[in-house]
Formats: sequence, structure tokens, C-alpha cells
Amino acid sequence: MFYGWWVVAAAFVTFGLSVGLPYYNVPFFYDYFEAAYHWRRVDITRGFFYATLLTLWVGPVLIPRFSPRKLILAGTALTCTAFLWWGIMGPSIWVYWGIWVIYATGYFLSGPIPHQIIISNWFRKNRGKAMGVLYVGIGVVGSLGARLVRPLTESLDFHKALMVLGGLVLLAWPLALLVLRDRPAEKGLYPDGAATPPAEISAQPCSYRYLTSRYSFWLLVVGSMCSIGSIGAVNFLMKFVFKGNMDPHLGNAQGVLDSTWEFAQAAILLSSIGGRLLIGGLSDQFAKKWVMTVSYFLSAITIPLLLAVHPPAHPWLFAILFGFAMGADYMLIPLMAAEQFGVNSLPRAMAIILPANTISQTGFPVLTSLLQEHFRSYTTPMYIVFMVGILSGVSIALLPRKEKD
Repeated sequence: MFYGWWVVAAAFVTFGLSVGLPYYNVPFFYDYFEAAYHWRRVDITRGFFYATLLTLWVGPVLIPRFSPRKLILAGTALTCTAFLWWGIMGPSIWVYWGIWVIYATGYFLSGPIPHQIIISNWFRKNRGKAMGVLYVGIGVVGSLGARLVRPLTESLDFHKALMVLGGLVLLAWPLALLVLRDRPAEKGLYPDGAATPPAEISAQPCSYRYLTSRYSFWLLVVGSMCSIGSIGAVNFLMKFVFKGNMDPHLGNAQGVLDSTWEFAQAAILLSSIGGRLLIGGLSDQFAKKWVMTVSYFLSAITIPLLLAVHPPAHPWLFAILFGFAMGADYMLIPLMAAEQFGVNSLPRAMAIILPANTISQTGFPVLTSLLQEHFRSYTTPMYIVFMVGILSGVSIALLPRKEKD
């Protein structure tokens, strides 16, 4: 078997451990932080946003210069450190925000970019399928984590549960060291197992100046920021929305809230698997621009469904549709960037796009929380998020097929 598929299998796990497990499950603890430390919700959500602003330099400065495998090792170590520290921190909001800086650095180093680069180096014709399988790892490992955090918290406490999650992230190390390889040349191979190298291997990467002078690049940046921002608002604030929609006189309110979040997050991440596999296959057969546009519109129209969820009712429809669209949205960004600017330019393109997306991903929950404080409910803020999601589809629809130099 072509060794590239072994790389995909290993990256499936390392990507799930570095992103799926920590990113999608830390919001479970937000209401515990609120109850234990009496922090405002907006202060809880703004930690990742502040950290993103302070670590913007990580992507453009470090990622193009180092081996993706080494970045994964360093990033997962930082992610583990952040979770261990969250487990022992006290009530200082400044310490909490400082730990987010460690987490954000680890996220940039070990998250989407190094994994996307590795897969894009190993595949050309089957890049969409391989990227789809890679992103399934987030859904599988993240959903397992969603099933794990509640019993861990109930049997230990939320402090120790955070520390256990941090330790699990380091399970990525053996695969990164022993199985992953940055590019086919390390095994004497070419992408897809071809007998000759594709032309794009010898192509010169675009400079940062060239990329930032293309309006197609900025359409991709704006479209992806709007989509990822709206998704981030849902992911980070979903539990608070459920809490606001729940009858305050309901018995065992905390248990019902935890159970509803657990079901929704697991269903979202499992549904995202179907989205990633289907959209990954379609992106190899049809124009990526239109596949991406439809996916972004679908993601947007699922957001109002969140407001219709009233625990203890299970959010089946919202979770399945939102998860399906979410899974496709993240995966399509590097595929479109590689198609527009070439695989050799992907490290530089994503070193700009990912920090921009992360600002949106972390900033929209903060903005939505501020709007919730003003309106005293999540209804109007979430409809604003919905309109931002619609704008993402419009931006991608405006992408040119080929921009003239």
C-alpha cells in the first residue's frame, strides 16, 4: 500500500488528539469556571481571543521554517501544559488568560496547518479524499472526548478532568515520531505513489507580498473568517444557549445541562464525519468553489435551529445538520488555498489564513457574549451570527476561477 495512506492514518489520530480532543471539549468547563470563580461569561470566552491576538506571529514566522512533524510535537506539549495548568489554577482571571496564550501557541503549531501541509504534500489527485479522512479524526476523537468529560468530571472533579484531557493529548507523540513523514521524498516516493513528480512540486511558492496583493486571497480570507467565526460562536456558547433556554426550576439542572451538551457535541462531531468524507469526495469531482459555497450556506442556515433547543429535549436536527456543515467548512479552506495558489504556497497562505480565522473563531464568541449582556438573551446575537454566516457563502461565490496577474 502507498505509504501516504499510512501517513493519513497516523495524522487522523494526531490531528484528533491535538485539535479534536482539546478544542471541542474545553467549552464543557465554561459553566464550571463561571460557578467556581464567579467570572463573567464574556471574560471566560475572551481568553482565547486575547491569546490569539498575542500569538499571531507564530503562524507566519515559525510554521514555514520548521518540519511539520516537529511542530506537532512542540504544539501538543504546549497544549498538554495548558490543560494541566488549568487544572491547578486559582480564581485569577489573568492567570486563566495567560494559560490561553500557551494553548493558542500549541494550537497554531500542532493544529490544522502542519497536518494540512503533510497531507497536501503526499496527495495531489486524491487530496480531497485524503483531507476528508484526516478531518474525520477530529470528529472521532472529539466525540469520544465529549463522551468522556462528563463522567470524568462527575467521578473526579472538573480540575482533575482537565488534567486528564491534557495528558491524553501526548498520545500523539509516538505516531508523530515513528509514522508521520513530512513529504514523499523522505520515503523515495512521489505524491499519490506516482512514477514521476507532478509539476507543482517544482513550482516556486508565492511570496507573502504576492498573496496579499490578490483579491481572490482576501475573498478567501473574508469568507473563511465569516464562516469559522459563526461556527466558533456556536461551539463556544452552545452550552450557555442551552442554559438560557432551560426551565430554571427543572430538577437536577446541572445534570440535564451537562447531558444535553454531551449529546449535542458528540452528535455534531460524529455528523461532521459524514460531511468531511462526502465533501472531500465531491471536491475531487466538482469545482471546489461551488462545493465550498453550498457548504458555507448550509452552515449558516443551521444556526437558528440552535435557538429552538429547549433542554432536556435532545437537539437531533440542529446537531446533525450543523455538524455535517461544520465538518466540511474547516476542511475546504486548505483545499481551496492549494488550488488557488499551489501546494508549495500552502504553508504561507495558511500561515495568514489560520490566524485570521482564529481571530474570528475566538472573537465572535466574545462579541456574541457582549451582545447577550446587552439584549439579555441569545436570540438577537445569534441572528447576527447567522447573517455573518450568509456573508461567508457570498464571499466564496465571488471567487474568480482564475485571477489574472
